[in-house]
Amino acid sequence: MAYKDPNGTDHYLTLTCPDKSGIVHAVSGLLASHNLTILDLQQFSAPDSDTFFMRVRFGYADDLSHLDKPLADLASELKMQYEVRPVAKKPKVLIMVSKIGHCLNDLLFRVKSGQLKIEVPLIVSNHPDFADLAKSYGIAFHHLPVNKDTKIEQESKILELIKEHNIELVVLARYMQVLSPRLCQEMSGKIINIHHSFLPSFKGAKPYHQAYERGVKIIGATAHFVTADLDEGPIIEQRIARVDHSMDPKQLVEEGSNVESQVLAAAVKWWSEKRVFLNGSKTVVF
Repeated sequence: MAYKDPNGTDHYLTLTCPDKSGIVHAVSGLLASHNLTILDLQQFSAPDSDTFFMRVRFGYADDLSHLDKPLADLASELKMQYEVRPVAKKPKVLIMVSKIGHCLNDLLFRVKSGQLKIEVPLIVSNHPDFADLAKSYGIAFHHLPVNKDTKIEQESKILELIKEHNIELVVLARYMQVLSPRLCQEMSGKIINIHHSFLPSFKGAKPYHQAYERGVKIIGATAHFVTADLDEGPIIEQRIARVDHSMDPKQLVEEGSNVESQVLAAAVKWWSEKRVFLNGSKTVVF
């Protein structure tokens, strides 16, 4: 059974640093010296990048100001990048969608039902189709049409909305537009996409039709971070469904849509729980 924090005094500590011996001892010792209890801890040493990754959930404290200097000193000593965040804090997420809404609908239901602990202050779409759905959840809907002549202006507006609402993550829930290198760069490591294929196979448009032509027996979906290279960002999660020769492209799409929703929801949930770390072109997911 998962531990529940009734008083909101738990925190996440996440960190990365060059790998060396004694890191766990140093971090756990620092927390113990301030009468903080480790509730959950995962760690990984990546041999290909010589990088150490660590995620700690600890309690119990309303005020952690006394931890600021010791953590900063340890970070300087270990060349460590770190973040401390209250478990109860819900990060703000912008969802972007086009005309296919199953992933959007699934995410919104999970947020409303408490399965997904994020805040969604707005939805952006290049089509008006889901304005009523957004309204039913009490979420602001921004219809921002785009074509090759207005792409710079449209993405500038998106960046303004991101800044205005203090957005920490952008989720592309079947947003069927290729983002510009500028937007990818400014939000590097902060955009998650769902690709309706088991990458690296069947990149680009109509992957289910490509899969049908090849007669595949397994289809899948991939949640990944977005980079300027189309469908090549670091992979967070992948899942599959079995199919057979009797299924046409429409049936593959229907079967795949269920997998897409599950995969995207899992990736966003893990990100919100500080479980996802970038490791070059790959990820570490605790």
